[in-house]
Amino acid sequence: MSIVTQDHVFLSALQPKTAVSTYAVPSEIQLGGNGVTLSDEMTRGKRVQQQVAMRLAEKSSTIPRQNGSTSYYSSSGRTELIPYGDMVLKCTVSSGSQGNMMMQQQRQASLPRTMSVKSMHSVGKGMDIYDGQMDMTGSMGNLSGINNLDMLTAVRYLKDDDAETQVLGAAYIQHECYNNNDAKNEVQQYKAIQELVRLFNSENLEVARYATGAMRNVIYENMDNKMSLIEEGGIPQLINALKENDDELRKNITGILWNLSSKDNLKEKLAKETLGELTERILIPLSGGGDSEVIQQSPSEVDIFCNTTGCLRNLSSVNEKTRRQMRETNGLVDALVGYVQASVQDGKVEEKGVENTLCVLRNLSYQLYSEIPPSALLRLEGPTRGQETSRSEAIGCFTPQSKKVKDRKNQDMSTFTEVARVPKGLEWLWHPQVVGLYNRVLQGCETNSTTREAAAGALQNITAGDKRWAEVLSHVALEQERMLPVMLDKLRTNNDLELRSLTGFLRNLSRHAKDKNAMATKVVNNLVTELPVDCQQKEPSSDVVVNICGTLNNLVTSSTIAARDIAFFDGLQKLVAIKNSHDSSPGKLKASKAAATVLCNMFQYKKLHKDYKQVRNTTGER
Repeated sequence: MSIVTQDHVFLSALQPKTAVSTYAVPSEIQLGGNGVTLSDEMTRGKRVQQQVAMRLAEKSSTIPRQNGSTSYYSSSGRTELIPYGDMVLKCTVSSGSQGNMMMQQQRQASLPRTMSVKSMHSVGKGMDIYDGQMDMTGSMGNLSGINNLDMLTAVRYLKDDDAETQVLGAAYIQHECYNNNDAKNEVQQYKAIQELVRLFNSENLEVARYATGAMRNVIYENMDNKMSLIEEGGIPQLINALKENDDELRKNITGILWNLSSKDNLKEKLAKETLGELTERILIPLSGGGDSEVIQQSPSEVDIFCNTTGCLRNLSSVNEKTRRQMRETNGLVDALVGYVQASVQDGKVEEKGVENTLCVLRNLSYQLYSEIPPSALLRLEGPTRGQETSRSEAIGCFTPQSKKVKDRKNQDMSTFTEVARVPKGLEWLWHPQVVGLYNRVLQGCETNSTTREAAAGALQNITAGDKRWAEVLSHVALEQERMLPVMLDKLRTNNDLELRSLTGFLRNLSRHAKDKNAMATKVVNNLVTELPVDCQQKEPSSDVVVNICGTLNNLVTSSTIAARDIAFFDGLQKLVAIKNSHDSSPGKLKASKAAATVLCNMFQYKKLHKDYKQVRNTTGER
């Protein structure tokens, strides 16, 4: 029987590039659900307002304005919408410490989740995200002395030797630069960035908090300010400031780094200068060091961990060089895996930190077997399997095809002598134990589709390609973890991105499955159901259709049962409709070729010719 394949469709089981990354919104605040009541926050806000108002009143009477022009100042500070149960809190924030706020409860639809994208790119490209314009009646209305400031005066305050004066200047800059491009341009014009950078490591912790808080807004969606921050040596100063074990300061620093990481042209530099310290000072301690079964983080530490893993999520998406660097950073992969293990154990797989962590692991698994050290790849190929015994050479008293030799090879396959019993470092990325971890994430994650997509994408990556270890891990998934029922259950998702990763993983499994008849019996019906009825349907996407057709083709070429079941479950009509699509877009053309390949291989089974004829009569197919 001749088998037909199409270039770039079935010759390789390599998946489409599938990685996810995200970017930060400025100065995120999370209230509620973490043991902090609204009354506590409002009381704290009023107290801080009074303190700052007194400082402003004192300074405005002793320090002259830089010019006599009238300064118009919004009375609200920054306005943010923050989820709180089924409510949304409207918060107005005015200080670098993010303590001055006024909240109004208002019912509103849930904020949209940041979507992920195909390939290794960041989402959003650093665009501002905000809801509505700034409110003109808020907490800043109580700070009457602030009206005596303008940008030039605020920059002058930063140069003053008095810490309280520096705080006021930084607070003004943070407030003015929220959602205000003109203010950000003034910061650039008056060279405020170099002054803020100088204050990152101030001996006065409050000054450092306000300076870093201001910088978060200064650089947001402003590439010139981002570059100025880097040119002024801002990244080393930020990393040096991480030595202070202060949650608020670390939240600002990691927020800045997350923001910077949304730009592709900054990612390599960020990775070079930040990976070691971020891993040692933030990632390892907050992940429990991989030793704790339960992760215990304060509300501020949750934000810091989320910012840090969001930054790593972006860095892992840029290129091979950075992925290699991240894999080899001491303790990074161990911390990521340990955090996921503890979160699964504690039933917290839905959280944002787990989502970011899984996305990093998925990105670090991308093109894994072509990017890991040659010595590691040689070990995975096996001491004798990489160079197979000659076909004609007998082993002992047995020929290479004897049952004794085959049983011995199968026994070797189950011992995994190629990897350590207790994985460490980058070995976690391809260790059989990680398959079980991803399986538990898929089973335990009910609501966060991005986390499930990342877990499925990681499985897709480590089972892709022609390398022997991809086949080994496929067998682990099918035979040891028995993942097929789990995957078929998840196919019911309405999320096309998740479906793309799931079907990509199934496509790899179908290629490496030992018993394709058994697999065909379980999956064909489910996969045919996911195919579009006609070419007019927009969902599933072409990528999903190509993956499904690839899976069916892998089974059809080795299983009469697969071909029979496709016909029985009305798959012929769907495949013909996809093949005959008149849409000339690249994705639809690829799907059309994929469907044509399956049909061509099915035609090799003569028992199905009657079914073919019926479909031709119904659709006019020739």
